[in-house]
Amino acid sequence: MKLREADRLLSAGRSIGQVVQTLEVSEATLHRWRNQYGGMKASEAKRLKELEQQNTRLKKLLAERDLDIDILKAALAPN
Repeated sequence: MKLREADRLLSAGRSIGQVVQTLEVSEATLHRWRNQYGGMKASEAKRLKELEQQNTRLKKLLAERDLDIDILKAALAPN
């Protein structure tokens, strides 16, 4: 929503500085959002966020599994 609002304000003739002040975000944040979400529909952005959360959860599970494997190898290794 903020990205659409930024586009609306920019097309109305406001400067980037005025837009980021109105939206209460930094200029870097606005550019990052535009690079990441520019051209996406709201449903696509929501799906992307869900996939990123799922990916984070799966990476955590994988790290825990690898840790368990290392613990078992250490326990079974001859001294």
